[in-house]
Amino acid sequence: MSRYSHARRLEGKAALITGAGSGIGRASAIRFAQEGANLVLLGRELEPLEAVCREAEAFGVQSIAVQADIADEQSLEEAYRSAIYTFGQLDIVFANAGINGTISPIEHMSKEEWETTININLTGTFLTVKQAIPHLKEKGGSVIINSSINGNRVFSNFGFSAYSSSKAGVSAFARMAALELAEFGIRVNAICPGAISTNIDESTKPKPELEEIRIPVEFPEGDQPLENGPGKPEQVANLVLFLASDEASHITGTSVYIDGAESLLRG
Repeated sequence: MSRYSHARRLEGKAALITGAGSGIGRASAIRFAQEGANLVLLGRELEPLEAVCREAEAFGVQSIAVQADIADEQSLEEAYRSAIYTFGQLDIVFANAGINGTISPIEHMSKEEWETTININLTGTFLTVKQAIPHLKEKGGSVIINSSINGNRVFSNFGFSAYSSSKAGVSAFARMAALELAEFGIRVNAICPGAISTNIDESTKPKPELEEIRIPVEFPEGDQPLENGPGKPEQVANLVLFLASDEASHITGTSVYIDGAESLLRG
């Protein structure tokens, strides 16, 4: 008999998570493991992925760490082959990986800086979903895409033109994919986090020219009203778990905001 007394919501399922080495990706991996899912964890560096695997396996699941670049289709093809070779199935995909990229006035942003953010956030999400479809088609499944309040409800973060465009793009892509894939029983939803305590700021490259375009905006004291501070990755992971589970079996093509009402102040 299993040492887990309650019925685990993802028991027997296999989930692939990109950007799984830290932040929301790591928290979601642990939450999935607690609910019985076997894991395929993708990221650019193996060491943090292997650490998450060890954490996850304490909950009695199997996991593999796969070094992959989501903007490289061949890299993703190999990752999906590893997933199917190991578990023989794929039921859930969390397209989580992304960067803030260069934060700059449009006038001062280079084509290369723009393309780096778009290639990872938008094209990388497209490739992650594209490569999953042949495997999910077999018996349906759930795809969750990590978008943002930026580009959807919030447009007041100066210099975020590339990031916001990429996140608006993935929200639209999620809706297009949801309709296209519904006949195969594949659900596709997007989450739109606000400020969450992660290390994404390490991928942020602000330019000094930002001061040229910044418009003074005065927000009420405390711009995350619900908790008066940023959310936690574990709170987002709970939402991802719900959308991945059968409890969300009739939800597709939807963007769910998780920001403690931040975007209602800043939109």
